[in-house]
Amino acid sequence: MKQIIYLTVIPVIFLISSCNKQTINSSDDIIIENDLMKLVLSADGYSKSLLCKATGTECLVQGKNVALSTITEPRPYQNEVKLAYPNKKTTFKSNRIRKEGDKLIIGYELIPWESTVEINIKPDYIAFTLEEFNLTEDYGITMTEPPISEMWFLRLPVKNLGHWGDWLNVIWDEKVAVNILAAGPYTNADSEEGEGYRILQAGVDEKVKMTGVTAVLITCAKDQLLDKIAVVENDYNIPGGVASRRHELYNASYYWTSNVTPLNVDEHIKYAKMGGFRLMNIYYPAFLESRGYRLIGNYDIFRSEYPNGKADLRAMLKKIKDAGITPGCHFLHSHIGRDSRYVTPVPDHRLNLLRIFTLKQQLSKTDTTIYVEQNPQNSTMAGNRRVLKIGTELISYRGYTTEPPYMFYGCKRGIDKTTINAQPVGYMFGLLDVSEFGATSVYIDQYSDLQDEVADYIADIWEAGFEFLYFDGSEGVNPPFWFHVANAQWRVFGKLKPEPIFAEGAAKTHFSWHMLTGGNAFDIFPPEKLKAETIKHPFREAPRMQDNFTRLNFGWLGYWLPGEKTIGTQPDQLEFVTSKAAAWDCPVSIHANPAVLAQHPRTADNFEVFRRWEEVRAKKWLTEEQKLMLRDPDQEFTLLVNEKNEFELVPCEQIKDVANGRREVIAFTFKRNNDLYAVYWHISGDKKIQLPVKSSDLTLMRDIGIEIEISSGQLAGYTVLPAGNRHYIKTTVLTKDELVNAFGNAIIRD
Repeated sequence: MKQIIYLTVIPVIFLISSCNKQTINSSDDIIIENDLMKLVLSADGYSKSLLCKATGTECLVQGKNVALSTITEPRPYQNEVKLAYPNKKTTFKSNRIRKEGDKLIIGYELIPWESTVEINIKPDYIAFTLEEFNLTEDYGITMTEPPISEMWFLRLPVKNLGHWGDWLNVIWDEKVAVNILAAGPYTNADSEEGEGYRILQAGVDEKVKMTGVTAVLITCAKDQLLDKIAVVENDYNIPGGVASRRHELYNASYYWTSNVTPLNVDEHIKYAKMGGFRLMNIYYPAFLESRGYRLIGNYDIFRSEYPNGKADLRAMLKKIKDAGITPGCHFLHSHIGRDSRYVTPVPDHRLNLLRIFTLKQQLSKTDTTIYVEQNPQNSTMAGNRRVLKIGTELISYRGYTTEPPYMFYGCKRGIDKTTINAQPVGYMFGLLDVSEFGATSVYIDQYSDLQDEVADYIADIWEAGFEFLYFDGSEGVNPPFWFHVANAQWRVFGKLKPEPIFAEGAAKTHFSWHMLTGGNAFDIFPPEKLKAETIKHPFREAPRMQDNFTRLNFGWLGYWLPGEKTIGTQPDQLEFVTSKAAAWDCPVSIHANPAVLAQHPRTADNFEVFRRWEEVRAKKWLTEEQKLMLRDPDQEFTLLVNEKNEFELVPCEQIKDVANGRREVIAFTFKRNNDLYAVYWHISGDKKIQLPVKSSDLTLMRDIGIEIEISSGQLAGYTVLPAGNRHYIKTTVLTKDELVNAFGNAIIRD
């Protein structure tokens, strides 16, 4: 039984503001409320008030008279409006609202259309469903559906409360949260910025779906928001984004691999456990033939290392799980490879076309010039992306004209081993949507069922035992992107049984929030730029993601061998990234290859950094005070294991120009218990470092509390220390400047 929408008679009160004279309460006001909130709508077509009952907070800006609903037409259609106003994209505001039972009937200025919105009051939210449009008078033309391009059926001017979650479409502070949430992929949930407020809104798009779409309004105490969203997810059978965010592995880092097979899985497990990784993300080329991206779509052709196909994959995943590591998979779900069966020898009709052209002259099988009716201007000229799909054939072009006669010239016929054909005058064909990432794959037409077909293949592979998912290439879809990015993900996600514990993705839109509970992983940054790029990108994004009640992944991290051109991946780089990630309760990820890991002299130290920080995150060891401290972008930290085998977090500072500017030894100083320390290591070798200090002034340790005997140099007043993997020294005699100078004047010896 639906709850009542109360139409309350309220005494009329007038307020003289600095801007205008506004009726605060009127007998015609429509009041919609539950135990959490009270929404007041004006009969004149705008929203007046939204009260959070728990806190007594008025959430809407006052005096702006923001229309509750708007309709946008590509041009005015009613004759009188068309004559009076320019023929261009025009938006019409709601100017009247009335209640009929559990429905709102909304009328608009100038145009003779009304929309019907059903209200469903629930204890945790209020749902608004756009049901239909109706003509209120004769248009003078034959038309049954409104000629609109987009429409917003719920718009609320919410005060800026301090935090704005652009992905979730939520405004909040520590007391209250206001969220307009799409209850399915077909609802467009977005916002418009105002001065001191933001209009949260929900609507429809003619290219997607015009009626039968729902948005929910949640207004509650901030700490209750996720609980309320979880109810919505359950009621509307959408992915459990809240449950994923509460999963014990939500903040776990992962070991990413593209070459694990049944033959080398034990090596991968060894390194994953060395780094304390609780997750292993497996890129599809690890088990499917790929040729880069060229075979994407052929999801049933396994690598030779899997002679029994999915059975071997299942056995390998079980071995990973038995080692205490949860496996996930990484797909480019919206890509189709140019060597796949969907492209050659006959390209599938469900590949996406960016533009449509019409043959002006007959095309023979030998023509290298293609004459068209339309101007090809702005068709891509990027490398191997210059591809036309004409019937059974793909044709590349060298260029085109932008003045009549319009043509594509310098054409190469039957590329990608497709079937050459002839076509008559008037034949319609298209510019193929070739991926901008290497031009070795093409994109799916999301208005076709090809994405569902691909989803079935992925779901079959998923059943082998994967538990989380990375959606790569999600941006490769048709416009409107707000819909197709999330919907393409949903077409795959919805077929995965059991439902993934969480997912990450390369692109996100509003509805993706329920699936991409991990946020995005940034691409690989080289060692010399890693710290700066970390601050520039994931570190700056982390608070924005937190505003969306979401973490992000501070990876992907690469793994470089030290050499002439680079110092390679080093412990301080990894410590910097993992510590800044931990400041926001975020994980990291690393691209791992056992062959490279085995060659790197500092892998043990590097993976010890991962292990410590992963354990810290798993045990929730960091205090809120420590997290705030770690958010200083200019301060580096090191995580120690002290004499009691307990974690200890200390700020540290790099010693510049060790050994008079030689880059091969890296050293940092820090203080603990009023004593001065240094941690140092050689980037690639096993050498010695000679410091101009007495050995009696130093205590050498392999790790904190584990002392190692040191020897004096041949000259008095010098100390020779091992310079290989990480070591620590302590001094109670030297000042910081003296210790720094000692490293600066050190000599590196074989």
